[in-house]
Formats: sequence, structure tokens, C-alpha cells
Amino acid sequence: MRSIFCALLTTACLTATAKAQQPSQRQMDSLAAEVRALRARLDSLRAALARGVRAPLAPVAADTDLTSLRAAAAAAVGRDTMQTADTTSSRRFIGRERNQAQLNPEISVTGDVRGYGTTRGVQTENFEPREFEVGFQSALDPYSHTKIFVSLENGEVGVEEGYAYWIGLPGHLRLDLGKYRQQFGELNRWHLHAVPETEYPLAIRTYLGPDGLAGTGLSLYRAFGGFGTHEVTLQVTRSASDEELFANSGRPTYLAHLLNFWQLNRSTYMQLGGSILYGTSPDSALRTRVGGLDFRLTWRPPSQALYREWTVRGELLAFRKQIAGVGPTRLGGYVSSTYKLGQRWIAGFAYNYVESPEFGDVTRQVIPSLTLWESEWVFLRAQYQWEKVAGIAATNQFAFQAVWAIGPHKHETY
Repeated sequence: MRSIFCALLTTACLTATAKAQQPSQRQMDSLAAEVRALRARLDSLRAALARGVRAPLAPVAADTDLTSLRAAAAAAVGRDTMQTADTTSSRRFIGRERNQAQLNPEISVTGDVRGYGTTRGVQTENFEPREFEVGFQSALDPYSHTKIFVSLENGEVGVEEGYAYWIGLPGHLRLDLGKYRQQFGELNRWHLHAVPETEYPLAIRTYLGPDGLAGTGLSLYRAFGGFGTHEVTLQVTRSASDEELFANSGRPTYLAHLLNFWQLNRSTYMQLGGSILYGTSPDSALRTRVGGLDFRLTWRPPSQALYREWTVRGELLAFRKQIAGVGPTRLGGYVSSTYKLGQRWIAGFAYNYVESPEFGDVTRQVIPSLTLWESEWVFLRAQYQWEKVAGIAATNQFAFQAVWAIGPHKHETY
């Protein structure tokens, strides 16, 4: 039966092709003879099936030249009709994932320029190219990634961060190796262009260094579930703030950070963390300890997240620098808040309090600000700062900040 059906199908194709090509009378007679022969074979097969006996097939008419028919069909369609294999099935699709475009890293550039004006003293450096940052990021393979950020600041070029990190390690650990901003509190980890004000909080700059705490070394990170989400970070580094904190001892410094996160409801979440930093300098019998508590509460209704968000955050730092076991403990910290007025406008307010490490003089700052996100790539900020140092008259400063970015890095909020 299969051969009969195939023959019928071939005949139908040949008939259609013949009509399309207007065959000659000889071809028509040959096709008619083929059809008659096939009908005779089909009638013979039906009769045999009715009798339940397998009868031999009737011979094909002698005048049927299958070879000539196939040759005519091949000439009509332009190919050999006996080649029934699907040529498309032999196609191979080869991915080029590691082509040149994907071998190149993601490159980003961020610019941060400010203008200042004060109400007293000599007006100097009213306009400042605070920082230009070039970032390179790439996934090296499914388990390892790298980030490198080069900063151009005050005419100097430096590596702000340059590290590789591995994920998917045993025990659900993440390992970082290189130079990175350390996980002390909340805002120290952020890049300068991403903080809520024009500078890092005064307590961070006073106790951890002018640009915050950064170091070169090893970092381990682990997240846990349970009642909320909990993160533990352990870091061993040679701090870049060695001169201020550890008198350039060159010895390892140790940092531990615990962060606890709770989703209170669909719109509100809270996080509470603690940090401890420790380092020594045996040459000068110096021991430095910095402890910190950080807090953040954010309200962001899901249906209005583009237009409404309110965040309150704060940190309290305790700084103790002892020589031969003697040294006072100084306190500093800040409380700040940002409120999204609309899709583009953010109002901010911050209060800073710091006791100086040397003599304990108190400095207070009040900083209101207004930020306009012109787009995802550009934001403008106007800020006022009132500062009062003990025994010195208060100063007032107005600042205007413009930050723009190109590339995929944009303005990370971590």
C-alpha cells in the first residue's frame, strides 16, 4: 500500500508540474498509461484483500518508462525529485556569545561638577570639577565578575575600586578580592555621586577618611534567611585610610558588618546594622577602634513608586584612637531624610554632629537640599549648608551640583 500511495503522490506532483509547464502530447500519453497501470494494480490489491489472500502485484505496463518520467519531472522542477531529504535539517546554528562586543567590558563615565558660594571669608574655588569616574564591569564567566573604577580628582588619577568577586561558592558565600569601598554602615559603600548630599556625612569623613573607608584585601559575604533577611560581611584589608586611622602601620585591619532587613508590609521596609573596625600599629603602640550603628526606614507604595518615596536613615559612630592604652572615645553621626515629591523632584534634609578626634570640639551641620532628576542619566541638585564649629562663628554655604553619566553603570544606589 505504501508504494501505491507514493506512486499516486508522485503522479499527482507530475501532473501538476506538467500542467504548469504545458507538456507535450507524448508526455501526456505516458502519464495516462502510468495512471491506468496504477489503477490496475490498485484493483488487484483490493480484490486480494477481499479474499484474504496476498496476491502478486500486476506488472507495470511495458510502455511505462519510469526513468524517462523522473527525468522529465526533474527537468520541470529544476532538481532531482528522488532527493527527499530536507536540506534545511542539516543546518547548524552556532552561537557567537564570546564575540568581540561581548568580550569588551561595560564602560561607563560619570561626571560630577559643583559650584559653591559662602557668606563669609574669601571666595575661592567657587567652581570645582569634583570627580570624573570611569567604570569598567564585566562578567568573566558564570561564577566570577570584575569591577574597576578609575577616578580623576583634583588633577590626580587613582583607582577608587578594582576587584574581582566570585559567587556560587560552597556555603552560598561571595568572595571579593582587590580594592573596594568597605562595608562600614550604609553610605560609606556608596560612590560619591550616589550619596543623598553633595558629600559623605561629616562623621564618615572625620573618622574614616576624607573620601570614606576603602582598602585592599579580602571580603567574605553571606546572607541568611529566617525572621527577615540577615547579611554578614567580614573583611581583612590594608586600609587606604592608614594615615588617619592606623599611622601607616601597613598591618591588616579587620572589619565586620551585620545587616538585618525586615519587610514590614507591602510599602515599608526597615534595616538595622552594626559595624566594627579594628587596626593596630605596633611601632607606636596604637590601637584604633571604630564602631557604628546604622538604621534605615523606607516607605515606597508599589502603585506609586515612581512618584512617592520617603526614606529616613541615620548612623552613629564611636571612635577611639589609643596610644599605649590611653585615648578618649569620640562620637559622631547623622540623621537624614529624602522625600520624593514627584517623578523627578526629591527634597532632602540632613543633620550632622561630630566630635573632633583630637580635642572633642563639636561641629554641627544642617543641610536642606532639592534634587531634580532630569533623566536617568542627569540630575541637578541645589543645597544649602549651615555649619557651626564650637568657638567659631557659623558659616553658610550654597552649592549647586550637576552629575551626568553615560554607559550602563548610571547612578547606583546600592
